[in-house]
Amino acid sequence: QVQLVESGGGLVQAGGSLRLSCAASGRTFTSYAMAWFRQAPGMEREFVAAIIWSTTNYANSVKGRFTISRDNAKNMVFLQMDSLKPEDTAVYYCAATLDAKLGYVPSLQYKYGYWGQGTQVTVSS
Repeated sequence: QVQLVESGGGLVQAGGSLRLSCAASGRTFTSYAMAWFRQAPGMEREFVAAIIWSTTNYANSVKGRFTISRDNAKNMVFLQMDSLKPEDTAVYYCAATLDAKLGYVPSLQYKYGYWGQGTQVTVSS
């Protein structure tokens, strides 16, 4: 079992940066692939990025602008978001799954069994 708590959301102007954090409980954090998803108003929740060990996976829409990282010693995962655009406005969710391995991290929502409550990111134009 793992519990996830996101933080770091807020309001930022287009072109700016934000860093989201996700704190995870549990003693087997390193075994979990960690991901970020987001949901804009009236839209389906979509994959943003995922990481396990040195393997990362990004949605095409954020490649080159967002960076996912983790600190296994602190049970934390981060999403550094640069060059933000108004279309990045959404509630961002942290998620975890054991269905991953070195070289593969899933991008499908149903693969992730643990979710945080979300943090709002608003990018103004």
